Parts: sequence; C-alpha cells; structure tokens
Amino acid sequence: MLNEQMRNILQQMPKAELHIHIEGSLEPELIFALAQRNGVSLAYPSVNQLRKAYAFTDLQSFLDIYYAGASVLLKEQDFYDMTAAYLARAQADNVRHAEIFFDPQTHTARGVPFETVINGIWRACQDSPVSAALIMCFLRHLPEDEALATLEEALPFRDKFIGVGLDSSERGHPPEKFCRVFERCRQLGLHLVAHAGEEGPPAYIETALDLLNVERIDHGVRCLEDAELTARLAREQVALTVCPLSNIKLRVFDKMDDHNLLRLLDAGLVVTINSDDPAYFGGYINQNFLSTFDALPLGVEHARTLARNSFSAAFLEGEAKRGYLSEVDRFFQQSTASKD
Repeated sequence: MLNEQMRNILQQMPKAELHIHIEGSLEPELIFALAQRNGVSLAYPSVNQLRKAYAFTDLQSFLDIYYAGASVLLKEQDFYDMTAAYLARAQADNVRHAEIFFDPQTHTARGVPFETVINGIWRACQDSPVSAALIMCFLRHLPEDEALATLEEALPFRDKFIGVGLDSSERGHPPEKFCRVFERCRQLGLHLVAHAGEEGPPAYIETALDLLNVERIDHGVRCLEDAELTARLAREQVALTVCPLSNIKLRVFDKMDDHNLLRLLDAGLVVTINSDDPAYFGGYINQNFLSTFDALPLGVEHARTLARNSFSAAFLEGEAKRGYLSEVDRFFQQSTASKD
C-alpha cells in the first residue's frame, strides 16, 4: 500500500500528459447532457447503465462504445465543453502541459465539419490555465486515402495543431499503411507520433520508427519482447507514452502487478505515464500514477524520473521545457527536504 507521503508526491508533482484522447475523456454524465441538448437518442437508459457497458474484452470492444459515445458531439460548444472538462481535471491533477489527441474522422464521417471539431477543442485550450497543444490522429482502420483527405481538410487550420498521430485498432493495420501521409506531414514540419506495440507486435514499433519517422511511440509496452529493439529505444531515447490503467482494462496485462513499467524503466527507456481514455479506463493521470505505484515496487526516484520524462518528451520549446524541468527538480528537492 502507498504511504501518505508517496501518495501526496504523486498527486502534487508537476507533470505533462502526452497520451490523452480527448473523445476518451467524455464522461457518461456529459454524454447524457449533450445527448439531451442535441436531441440524440442513446442506446442506454441511464448514466449507470452506460457505465456498466464499460466492460471491455479488447481494444475493438472498447472502440465500439467509444464511437457510440462520440455521436453526441455535434456543435462547436460540445467540443469546447468536453475539452474544458478534461483540462479542469488535468489542472486538478497538477498537469502543467497536455498534448491532446483528437480524431476528426470520427466526426466528419457523421457530417460534423472539421472546423467545428478543431475550433471547439482549440478554443477550450486557449481558455485553460493548463498549457495545451493538439495532435490530430488518423484512424488506422480506414484507408490511407481518407487520412490524406483529412490532412488536406486540416491545412487551413495548420496553426491550431502541432503534430499528427495514428490510433484506432492496431491489429491488421501496420504503420507502413500510412507512409505517404506521414511523409507529407513530415514535409509540413509537423511532429509525428504513432500508436504501436500495444496489441500489435514489436515489429510495428520498428516500422513506425523506420518508415513513418515518428518521434515518440504511443504505448510501446511490447518492445521488451525484442531485445534488439529495446536496446535501440534506450540508445535513441525514444519516449514511450505508457497508459497503465488502459493496459489493464484492455487486457494487455491481466493485473497491475504484471505491468512491465518498472522493467521498461530499468531497461533505460524514456517512459511516461498517461491516461489514454480516462472516462473509459478508470482514471485520469493521477489515478494512473497511484494505481501503478501501489502495485509495483516504485519509489520517489522513479516518480521524479517519470515527471521529468513527461516534460523531456513533450514537444515544447527549449525555454518552456527547461522551466518545467526546473519546477520538477524544485518540487522533489522540497519533498525530500520535508521528509528529512
């Protein structure tokens, strides 16, 4: 069990969140409120019934209900309200900087204009005290041509997002399916990330690095199955945005005691802790820290490393990054001084 001091450190330390799907922060209460506001009928009669449906067996069974929840998002204010609610939770968890994924294809396929999606999310980011940047994700279960069309649609709003990512069902959709669109994004000067090595094999991590030229790997927990790949990730200091509660909920690991986060750290990898889809997976970023540290033999130095990694791996300008890292160091100096 976590002692009170460790619990306080995890909750209060400054941190960045680098793997958060904004649509995955949509709580059942807000889904019902937006459904009522927009006249959308839901398959579930109550908030409690919807919560009970969050019994996933794998990534696909989660995605099915995730897309159903997103159906209530129709107007710019809906996207604003969803993002503002997440950022308020992030602020309460002492998140200083968030790099937020959004899935435009989930919405444009339903007839919601791209402009409506990005303007609502972006406006909420401007109104929050939490520093926030947007990463537009392509849905990998759809054809690459649709990703290219989405990119073209996004270009008039290029100043509102800093990078692109690749998400949705991993099995059967290797990174190389998206070589052309990622090359185009690289030419545009966008940051590049991709989900790989969650349900997909370690080879997907390799191809995401070699063929898509990504700068960070989202998830990546299966890298330890390949010693050569693990050594490369450590050598090149490629960050992994690990999401512990998500990994348990989607049965990547059966229970938190089985999670390989400590082994990833011991292998010299740049590991970060994140919440993925917090409304669906049982907790926001602090809950991910608390659950992980409660189950694994992790201590204060691990907490400091993870907090520093979150800012080191963030797509922040040099001065801002140095400022956050200094804040982390000051926090831990004060924490250990108070302990003494």
